[in-house]
Amino acid sequence: MQRKLPPLPHLARSSSSSSSASHSPPPPRRLPPPVPLRDLLAHRLPPPQSPPPRSPPPLHPHADLLSLLRRRSGETAPESLHLELVKRGLTHDLFLSNHLLNSYAKGSRLACARRVFDGMPDRNAVSWTCLVSGYVLSGCTDEAFRTFRAMLRAGSSDRSRPTSFTFGSVLRACQDAGPDRFGFAVQVHGLVSKTTYASNTTVCNALISMYGSCSVGLPLQAQRVFDTAPVRDLITWNAMMSVYAKKGYVASTFSLFMAMLRDGPAAELRPNEHTFGSLVTAASVPSCSPGVLEQVFAWVLCSGISSDLYVGSALVSAFARHGMLDEAKDIFLSLEQRNAVTLNGLIVGLVKQHCSEEAVRIFMGTRDSVVVNADTYVVLLGAIAEFSVPEDGLMKGREVHGHVLRTGLIDLKIAVSNSLVNMYAKCGAIEKASRVFQLLSARDRVSWNTIISVLDQNGYCEGAMMNYCKMRQGCICPSNFAAISSLSSCSSLGLLAAGQQVHCDAVKWGLDLDTSVSNALVKMYGECGARSECWEVFNSMAEHDVVSWNSIMGVMANSQAPIAESVEVFSNMMRSGLAPNKVTFVNLLAALSPLSVLELGKQVHAVVLKHGAIEDNAVDNALMSCYAKSGDMDSCEQLFSEMSGRRDAVSWNSMISGYIYNGHLQEAMDCVWLMMHSDQMMDCCTFSIVLNACASVAALERGMEMHAFGIRSQLESDVVVESALVDMYSKCGRIDYASKVFNSMSQKNEFSWNSMISGYARHGLGRKALDIFEEMQQSGANTDHVTFISVLSACSHAGLVDKGLDYFEMMEDHGIPPQIEHYSCIIDLLGRAGKLTKIREYIKRMPMKPNALIWRTVLVACRQSKDRDKIDLGREASRMLLELEPQNPVNYVLASNYYAATGRWEDTAKARAAIGGAAVKKEAGRSWVTLGDGVHTFIAGDRSHPNTKEIYEKLSVLIQKIRNAGYVPMTEFALYDLEEENKEELLSYHSEKLAVAFVLTRSSSGVPIRIMKNLRVCGDCHTAFRYISQIIGRQIILRDSIRFHHFEDGKCSCGDYW
Repeated sequence: MQRKLPPLPHLARSSSSSSSASHSPPPPRRLPPPVPLRDLLAHRLPPPQSPPPRSPPPLHPHADLLSLLRRRSGETAPESLHLELVKRGLTHDLFLSNHLLNSYAKGSRLACARRVFDGMPDRNAVSWTCLVSGYVLSGCTDEAFRTFRAMLRAGSSDRSRPTSFTFGSVLRACQDAGPDRFGFAVQVHGLVSKTTYASNTTVCNALISMYGSCSVGLPLQAQRVFDTAPVRDLITWNAMMSVYAKKGYVASTFSLFMAMLRDGPAAELRPNEHTFGSLVTAASVPSCSPGVLEQVFAWVLCSGISSDLYVGSALVSAFARHGMLDEAKDIFLSLEQRNAVTLNGLIVGLVKQHCSEEAVRIFMGTRDSVVVNADTYVVLLGAIAEFSVPEDGLMKGREVHGHVLRTGLIDLKIAVSNSLVNMYAKCGAIEKASRVFQLLSARDRVSWNTIISVLDQNGYCEGAMMNYCKMRQGCICPSNFAAISSLSSCSSLGLLAAGQQVHCDAVKWGLDLDTSVSNALVKMYGECGARSECWEVFNSMAEHDVVSWNSIMGVMANSQAPIAESVEVFSNMMRSGLAPNKVTFVNLLAALSPLSVLELGKQVHAVVLKHGAIEDNAVDNALMSCYAKSGDMDSCEQLFSEMSGRRDAVSWNSMISGYIYNGHLQEAMDCVWLMMHSDQMMDCCTFSIVLNACASVAALERGMEMHAFGIRSQLESDVVVESALVDMYSKCGRIDYASKVFNSMSQKNEFSWNSMISGYARHGLGRKALDIFEEMQQSGANTDHVTFISVLSACSHAGLVDKGLDYFEMMEDHGIPPQIEHYSCIIDLLGRAGKLTKIREYIKRMPMKPNALIWRTVLVACRQSKDRDKIDLGREASRMLLELEPQNPVNYVLASNYYAATGRWEDTAKARAAIGGAAVKKEAGRSWVTLGDGVHTFIAGDRSHPNTKEIYEKLSVLIQKIRNAGYVPMTEFALYDLEEENKEELLSYHSEKLAVAFVLTRSSSGVPIRIMKNLRVCGDCHTAFRYISQIIGRQIILRDSIRFHHFEDGKCSCGDYW
């Protein structure tokens, strides 16, 4: 049987179209297209069979529950699923329970998630990971760590061992916790290295980010993880760049970026928004050139990512930080979408450019168009804290405070409360800042750092230390900021023991590796007097910056270290390659000033000129002080004239104190007059300097003029000025005025009490001085070593031997160990009372070796003593004194006076001959009086005064009158081997007698005669003045180098016990 072939398609098309194409020319002949083989053999192939229909997948027995799982957006989905599981008795199903646990955890329903987890009869790694990640997402890092530890303890089977997702969540928790959890993070890394996840790319990325947040300084651990990662994807590169960018390592960030472009195919490592975000962050560092930021911006534009919200926000912040505010605003306005991060970046940049007021205005203008968050109020409060007018900032800050209270934002994020504390403190409302801190329901490390630094910077050092102790009691580890502020408070309070405890904390937590903390330790030990510990800390530092060198030089200047050591430290700093700044020069010049080394000061001046620091006021003021202490007032005046237009209060005070230091009181007063007529306002420091100068030369009239000017300047109520007035009036002989000023003071400090006590002691009113001391103790004022020097001096001048010894023993009860000056007062007290045996006992019990001051006091006591059996003690004192200070002429004078008083004229001649070989000549005794036409000075036997003839004639008459009244010259005070007549004549022409005779030639009124003497008055002049006061009927006030003598009606206020 013959089978018919199927028609071919091209033949069929040809036959059907033949009739229509009969009248047209035949087309050109072409080969027919090939027929597919399948069509040719179709009749031989079996008919195709359709595939069997697939059976539908079997339905999950709980498909409706799975549909509930997919509805994650609904708030009731976890509750609905939970309800169905309970109804159907499926709470034991591990798969469904994990889904339920995950739903609760991601929705921040941690309490519900925990109940589900605790009720699960069986758990696997997914169960633990869901709970840990839930805690991490909600910021509960401590709970996440506790759960992870519990997972490790329960992980006996493979089902409960941590997975890569578990480690990722835990490492993210460590990243959020920061440096506080660095130790725990390292332990997690060690655990990872023991598993197969050490080479997992996701875990490696999490480790890089974690080390970037937890480590301090150069991220070496993060770089090590990056270098050892077997596979680096784009996230790995972005994570490492982000670490370097956030830490401010600009060069490392861009080097990584270029390495990423060179590594691998462009499609796999093409930069995305996170890459450019890190580059922009790095370019926003102040040390980076704005040109780099512009290049990154151009790259962003070429990449087409400029409209990305994340990159745009970073660009706004970066341009604002560089001060390119117009560009920042243009980018901010060009963004189609803006969020709180964008606004926050702009505000932060404006604040860094000191445009805080404008930042607040931008916030007020955009808060309706941008949804702000808690971070926005954090940066807003930071802007308000930097207002140029603190009062305006305080008013605006209180408005923001009220708003965050009403909206509940203050409880949403603790950073808002911390910013409120900082804002109130910088606006001067310290009490409000403390109140906000006390009301915090929760406190983190930033909270403690803020309040501790706030109290320290505003002088509340005790409060700062109390809060530091409370922070440590709360088991919160200190940060470098808390350590630095606490060490500063210890320095201010002089609490060496507390500073050592903070040092221990710093070592325990590794904070001493931070250079700033070590610098604070150097300063603390230096200001507390522990120089050896100070050098130990400095030498143990791995790296020194300029602040380190400045700190150690400041310590050396304050402790009056040898100038060679200070210069050596400065030279070492220069050799280390560091450039000195103004603080360096100020500290170096402060070390030079007390030593009056003029040539060395000029060399330092040359170095100052070389480094271009001469236009700085602080350096110029230090140079002026150095030149003034060296006696070069010409250079001092030249510097002062070059500072015209930029002089501050310190400049004027330095110039005035320089004149005073060199004995030019008139020039100092002229400078004060010039300062009064300039735009510079006098401050309390200026008044105290001038008043101290008036006190040093007993210029009572000038001191009273300054008092009147202080009243007009409304500075009379300042405790410093009032204390200086008490000191001035007491040293000028007006103890009554000093008492009035003291009693009118509304506030008294240690200097006030000490001035009044020493004033009464100086005037021989020992019992009144002790009454003031008792009143000081009752008031709760702190006593110091100066207080007890004044008290012991009062007892010495008043002859209160037993009282003085009791007060000396009382010093230990006040926590004040006796110093060399206190032993000198006790020896003087015993010497005046003639108790030379007691002097030996106290010298033996001294914890330190007797110095020249002690032996001088002993020698004077032996010369005054009538007990000639104790001559051996005087010989020992004379010998020790000349051994300790062989170049001091004062010692030879005391020795010669002692020998003369004991009749040893040969030794007296030898001692006086030795004075000529001393480096410094003996100061001549002189007396001076101040009248309307100026100061008149006299020395013994002086005939240089223009009124010499009248003076000697008046003195001759005066001597004859007091002789007639019973005065007998005390020739034992003429310490020369002469005849009695010559001794009497020598005594008659002492400088104080010439001074009183001169005053009597000028005035016959009844006002007191005030005479000042630079040395101690001799016994003959003291007796003569008693007779003179009785004959002329006027009070004579004589101030010698030791005390005041008030002569009136033939009596002296000292009761002849002096």
